[in-house]
Amino acid sequence: MDWKEVRGNWVIIPRRPVGIIHFLGGAFVATAPHLTYRWLLEELAARGYVIVATPFVNTLDHQAIAESVLINFERVIERLQDSGELRKLSLPVYGVGHSMGCKLHLLIGSLFSVQRAGNILISFNNYTAKDAIPLVEQLSSTLPIEFTPTPQETDRLVQVNYQIRRNLLIKFRDDNLDQSANLTKILQKRFPEMVTIQTLSGNHTTPLGQEIKWQPGNSFTPLDAFGQWFKQEVYKDLYQLKKIILFWLNPQISL
Repeated sequence: MDWKEVRGNWVIIPRRPVGIIHFLGGAFVATAPHLTYRWLLEELAARGYVIVATPFVNTLDHQAIAESVLINFERVIERLQDSGELRKLSLPVYGVGHSMGCKLHLLIGSLFSVQRAGNILISFNNYTAKDAIPLVEQLSSTLPIEFTPTPQETDRLVQVNYQIRRNLLIKFRDDNLDQSANLTKILQKRFPEMVTIQTLSGNHTTPLGQEIKWQPGNSFTPLDAFGQWFKQEVYKDLYQLKKIILFWLNPQISL
């Protein structure tokens, strides 16, 4: 897959696009999503999805970040269409976020007028600044430091204003950072029967997994058999994540 940088975003355009994915990563790995989430994003692109992965630097103002990444995304799509690299088709647009990227997509869907066919929210968390950033705990006794909007304000925004009806929430069994349970209740109340929840084996860093390319020799040996087995066992959580995402995006595709 060939990545290209377009106005600060990392983009893959497959030959026959079937949809567009706007990807936002976790707080401390979002500056280079084409590297940190490379395998997963390239697998989605291989199934025909245009990938626009927007980097961002985490600050306390999450609303400003959400607005910035949305503007960047819209400018990239316009630029690609104007240049002819992406035809002006009415392709469905999906938001996909991991960890903090989920909160940003929720803010985008609550604060701005956007057209989305759905959102995929992986390992959502909505911590206070004190819980998310250890240094803040040392400062907060003298300075009032908190994210904007706060976790409570974010919940209220989603309860009242969130407009994306179709949502897939994914959590992992060994993820002690995940806070999807409360979000699930909010979304199910707002859009009954439009919210899908999947609990998979894995942990908070599963989406960051990178596949090892095992190259067998000229003849298939017991070592090659072990290599393939090892690959399947180590990466089965990552493969399952890809499978669930692709099936939700298009239940008619063959996996």
